[in-house]
Amino acid sequence: MNRIDLLFAEWRRQGQRALIPFLTAGDPSLEATASFLVALREAGTSLIEIGFPYSDPIADGPVIQSSYTRALSRRVRIEDVLRQAPSWLRTPSSDRQVDAPDAALVAMVSYSIIYRRGPERFLNQLLQAGFAGLIVPDLPYEESGPLVQLARSLGLALIQLITPQTPDDRALRIAERSSGFIYYVSVTGITGARQYIPDGLVERVGWLRERVSLPVCVGFGISHVDQVRALRQVVDGIIVGSAIVSRIEQVERLPQRQVLEDIRDFVTRLRQALNA
Repeated sequence: MNRIDLLFAEWRRQGQRALIPFLTAGDPSLEATASFLVALREAGTSLIEIGFPYSDPIADGPVIQSSYTRALSRRVRIEDVLRQAPSWLRTPSSDRQVDAPDAALVAMVSYSIIYRRGPERFLNQLLQAGFAGLIVPDLPYEESGPLVQLARSLGLALIQLITPQTPDDRALRIAERSSGFIYYVSVTGITGARQYIPDGLVERVGWLRERVSLPVCVGFGISHVDQVRALRQVVDGIIVGSAIVSRIEQVERLPQRQVLEDIRDFVTRLRQALNA
């Protein structure tokens, strides 16, 4: 089984839900990314999304766009991310590094990057770098077939997106082509922290979750405990991006140790609310 499948199987066995954080690789540096990953693991998260910096993101709001710009301005490249990623699945234990088989990384990557490098080559590189799956937000369902087959042949999860505006029959077809989990986008538009969850979201997520076998995780706009509490009965996981990336941005003004502690505490609170 894919490592993501194993994680969700264990969470379901324990009656737990996943808190899935997002980081931009290389913001503010690849070394800092490694430190933030350790903090997230210490906060109890096991499944983490890694954004591959890209100059023209289509679904990301200003917070994540700015993080991509910062990483690119420091000349972080795809090869750098792929080279460093294997070490990110290791966590400190006394004076040595030990593998963390209970953790998994998911790449958030534009199809433009995949196409330019060649799908077979790039997915093999992801596999060699230790990624368990990928999310391609700009890949239309109608054109996803070849990449779905390639990912399945390699044992990589290809996580696809569904929104509240996706017609029911189309949502079920997308679910059939998905693996790992379904990324349910809470709102139409771009990423970014919001104060409230949209009307009808709980009902829509519940409808889908009753009809598919894959875990359903909600992302876009999740930034505080009340939102998590409102969703926890109808989700298998919550994805949090901009609220974490905005905290990372504070390293330009605050000591990194203080930012690490803030992120660790923030993620711990969300995870505890999700599994209260």
